[in-house]
Amino acid sequence: MGSKKKEIALQVNISTQELWEEMLTSKGLTVVDVYQRWCGPCKPVVSLFQKMRIEIGLDLLHFALAEADCLDVLEKYRGRCEPTFLFYAGGELVAVVRGANAPLLQKTILDQLEAEKKVLSEGRERKVIKDEALSDEDERFSHQKDEGEEEDVVSSEKSCTLAIIKPDAVAHGKTDEIIMKIQEAGFDILTNEQRTMTKAEMRLFYQHRAGEEAFEKLVHHMCSGPSHLLILTRTEGTEDVVTAWQTLMGPCDPDVARRDQPDSLRAQYGTEMPFNAVHGSRDREDASRELALLFPSFKFSDQVPEVAQGKSLRWICRTFFSFTVIDAVSRSTR
Repeated sequence: MGSKKKEIALQVNISTQELWEEMLTSKGLTVVDVYQRWCGPCKPVVSLFQKMRIEIGLDLLHFALAEADCLDVLEKYRGRCEPTFLFYAGGELVAVVRGANAPLLQKTILDQLEAEKKVLSEGRERKVIKDEALSDEDERFSHQKDEGEEEDVVSSEKSCTLAIIKPDAVAHGKTDEIIMKIQEAGFDILTNEQRTMTKAEMRLFYQHRAGEEAFEKLVHHMCSGPSHLLILTRTEGTEDVVTAWQTLMGPCDPDVARRDQPDSLRAQYGTEMPFNAVHGSRDREDASRELALLFPSFKFSDQVPEVAQGKSLRWICRTFFSFTVIDAVSRSTR
């Protein structure tokens, strides 16, 4: 990571074991975004990393990307839907952050950078960690089931839903703003994928509106450019995630939203129908159908484990979608 070319890039792409070992020799702190090929790197945090790189400088803070499928050292991270950031200093793992949580990432970077500076300048002992979630996830999941905690773990407040940032909002450069507002409203983003939809997908997606006059216009708009597809959950509050997302979006018509819910996303980012910036599932049944259609390879039974009170998100989503939906996900084709 010492060459001029690599310093210019914000995030160095680590694609081989040799590059991984070179990263471990870097002086200072390196934040590695470990990602899956099917969903790509975590884009919402790039602006934060750029800001911190400018404020802190190049000497002791480095950022990298690593695809889990390319490196044997990351084998245990394969197939995980939640963004994962590994913090390395002196060739050792010193912190882990899961989820695109900008405030937590910023705090962790500053804390670990300060700790590493003391290691380098004062000879302090570096606090090395192990990612315990990798080793005890299955044991904890089994233990919860054996204790009969299903009723406590699975509740109507803890579930998943689909959110789409539509092509109009993406084209206007509002994606990062909307994602930050989603996080500030108490949602956790399990996955965020940029994708341009096909007409076949959208006709099936909106089949319940096939008889409407605006159907073809809606389909054309949704296929007109890239969208951002997000899977949302909530770990705080008592409101169901589907209802909470509907509330944050606001009324479908941006004009109505501006009149009745001026703080909603559609009021702030929508213009006119169908350019209303965001989509959300109408209810739980819709959420399961839409997710099965747009994420056919997404295994809800394998989601990353911990949410509030140490409960298993994997178990929450497994029960919410039921084995019938999981079967539909595995059988769906694009």
